[in-house]
Amino acid sequence: MRGGPGFWSRTASEALRRFGPLLALAIMCLALSLLSEHFLTVDNLLNVFRQSAVNALLALGQLVVIITAGIDLSVGSILGLSCVLAAMALKAGASPAAGLLVALGTGAALGAVNGVLFTKLKLPHPFIPTLGMMNVARGLALVMTGGFPISELPGGFRYWGAGTVAGVPAPVLVVVGFCLLFHVFLTRTTPGRDLYAIGGNRQAALLCGVPVDGRLILAYALSGLMAGAGAVVLAGRMNSGFPLAGAGAELDSIAAVIIGGASFFGGVGTVLGTLVGALIMGVLRNGLNLLNVSAYWQTVVIGAVIVAAVWVDVVRQRAAGSRS
Repeated sequence: MRGGPGFWSRTASEALRRFGPLLALAIMCLALSLLSEHFLTVDNLLNVFRQSAVNALLALGQLVVIITAGIDLSVGSILGLSCVLAAMALKAGASPAAGLLVALGTGAALGAVNGVLFTKLKLPHPFIPTLGMMNVARGLALVMTGGFPISELPGGFRYWGAGTVAGVPAPVLVVVGFCLLFHVFLTRTTPGRDLYAIGGNRQAALLCGVPVDGRLILAYALSGLMAGAGAVVLAGRMNSGFPLAGAGAELDSIAAVIIGGASFFGGVGTVLGTLVGALIMGVLRNGLNLLNVSAYWQTVVIGAVIVAAVWVDVVRQRAAGSRS
């Protein structure tokens, strides 16, 4: 019955999934504006957007993987290795455009390797190959640099992390551009819709003729590509290829996706929700800094937020299961 209790319960649940993250972001901004007079200033808000850019890029790639009911633990390490290889290419005389391609190509290639290992070796969960890649990529970055950063990158490359366009930080424009591309990919293309089908029911997708292995390889390649994009922005902002860049970034990207309304169980997630999730993480860190909260306690708070987001996801799935 359309007007029955079940209908309204499902409607409320869907509304909470769609608009809950945006409401949480609004409440958080309101609270911080009352607690700190410096929060709602143009400079601070631009700083929040700039600092959230790398996590937003990683989260877009992580979203594609999580939609398939997977996970990518290697994005932080792939970011670090992409950062190092791009910096090494630039120091060897490559043009800024070539350095950009090195970072993006490295990320996409390593991500595709994750997908191939997962699908072709028939591993039980992507946790295994991405955990291995997390260690391999970070180890290679440290071996290649001896643990030291490669500094003084050319201005043309740094622009993507430190430049501005009409007062708007270049990283913000990069994020907006990728958000538009990923939204179109996930909602308007067959491969994008296939990813939702795989996350909803992998076996059913296979029986319907979806090339599951190929789509999963694509998903992990896109996740790696976005790690490469994050490397370009971060290296430009830091003016160096740092081998430890992106350490722990995989956790923030996963948190942004789940906070944004996606589900670890697959088949659910939007680009807008993920962007809002990344902004929530950025606003939270910025607000804690403005309130002079110790960096140690910030780690505790972020960890609690991640656990709470996963718990909410589990509760939503249980509620959906009981209704069905």
